[in-house]
Amino acid sequence: MDKGRINESAPYAVEMRHITKVFPGIVANDDITLQLRRGEIHALLGENGAGKSTLMSVLFGLYQPEGGEIYKDGEKVTINDPNDANALGIGMVHQHFKLVDVFTVLDNIILGTEPSTLGFLRKKEARKKVMRLSEEYGLNVDPDALVEDITVGMQQRTEILKMLYRDNEILIFDEPTAVLTPQEITELMGIIRGLAAEGKSILFISHKLNEIMEIADRCTVLRKGKYVGTVNISETSKEELSSMMVGRGVKFAVDKDEAKPADTILSIEHLSVKSRIHKKLAVKDVSLEVRSGEIVCIAGIDGNGQSEFVGALSGLEKCEPGSRIVLNGEDVTKKSIRYKNTHGVSHIPEDRHKHGLILDYTLEQNMVLQRYFEPRFQHGGFIKFDEVRGYAEGLIDKYDVRSGQGPLTPARGMSGGNQQKAIIARELDRDHDLLIAVQPTRGLDVGAIEFVHEQIVASRDSGSAVLLVSLELEEVMNLSDRILVMYEGEIVGEFDPKKTTVQELGLYMAGAKRQNGAEGGEAE
Repeated sequence: MDKGRINESAPYAVEMRHITKVFPGIVANDDITLQLRRGEIHALLGENGAGKSTLMSVLFGLYQPEGGEIYKDGEKVTINDPNDANALGIGMVHQHFKLVDVFTVLDNIILGTEPSTLGFLRKKEARKKVMRLSEEYGLNVDPDALVEDITVGMQQRTEILKMLYRDNEILIFDEPTAVLTPQEITELMGIIRGLAAEGKSILFISHKLNEIMEIADRCTVLRKGKYVGTVNISETSKEELSSMMVGRGVKFAVDKDEAKPADTILSIEHLSVKSRIHKKLAVKDVSLEVRSGEIVCIAGIDGNGQSEFVGALSGLEKCEPGSRIVLNGEDVTKKSIRYKNTHGVSHIPEDRHKHGLILDYTLEQNMVLQRYFEPRFQHGGFIKFDEVRGYAEGLIDKYDVRSGQGPLTPARGMSGGNQQKAIIARELDRDHDLLIAVQPTRGLDVGAIEFVHEQIVASRDSGSAVLLVSLELEEVMNLSDRILVMYEGEIVGEFDPKKTTVQELGLYMAGAKRQNGAEGGEAE
């Protein structure tokens, strides 16, 4: 990696000194110091709840710290809100993009900083600047396309152009590769390198150690809100970083025996589901089976029908006539969500806020959402609160769910990763014949991912059928026994993870290739 671009003698582009940020029951940032050099790609690594996003939110003006100071180019600065951050040249690409779907790419880029004279918008001037930046940094976007019509990768490029349009010099990327294909990730890495070569200073938050090893110059590690250390990437290893992050060694390969598929648990015949956004079909005539003792993965780029597909299985979406969903030999196509829950289906949902948790309930209330009516937790219609508390404390301990006030913590106040662990604990602990796991490790650190993967494999080995829906190709390759690729609502290929590559899967996911029939036939 070209280190000549980094100016080590100049004042730090950004220096956060002794930052402390406290929330009820928890010190999110405990006396943390972070130093970013000009022209550097600096990774920020840590477990869920380690304080990474909180620290970046302090730098971007979303939170005010209880203690500490921020310096830019050696001068002390005050950042009260994101407008102050932008004025200082600090920009941020959030994990969940902040774009207006019904606006064009150009309108999104200039939103809030529109050039005008006497109240009249000078859009031609804005377009010229956007096209120049797009060409200069190899971002290649269509300024007139509506955001709702472009790929996730293009949306990310739009977010990057938003920062460049505002002449930001310090660029924060929060989990930037979470929803990209392998090809898009490679392109993004090239873009980030190009930005650094231009003298931009980059903070790169990721829990993917491979990416950090590939792109970063230095890495700062946080653990439980405290600063652990900063290392030069050229002088460290994945194993050392993971050990710094979680305080122990981590296995990166999923430890599992050969699958021993038995009886068919889930049979789907000619499933079609309408799109949530338009009248077209999001899922088109999909048929597949998942057997006891196997993990079948639906791989694909976000937005290719996976959400509607899982919604139909769980009961959140209505199926089209002619669709049939059979669970343990029983037609459950039109059965209620509760019926499915009490007849062997556990579901780790894609959107933990909308469908996984009631954010204003406590952690213990969320743990018994699907079971509060069982005799164990109620008698004569009255909840057994001690029983609920004991059950929740057991799950919190087993799954290492970290929160400020234990079972009494409001779900809203927990970090995203710990919210995810709470849902996984609840769903895996229930008796189930079928586990539907959608993005089960989204936002989790390597230690938590290792544990969740072990639990999913244990679920398979105990005789459950597992239907995994994941955008993480490493997870797809490591965890699956069979892989089905979904593109534009159709299954376009079936693969054995031992006989395929990430690159080949990427081509099918992008629609560049498809098999004749979904049973591993010849590619077109």
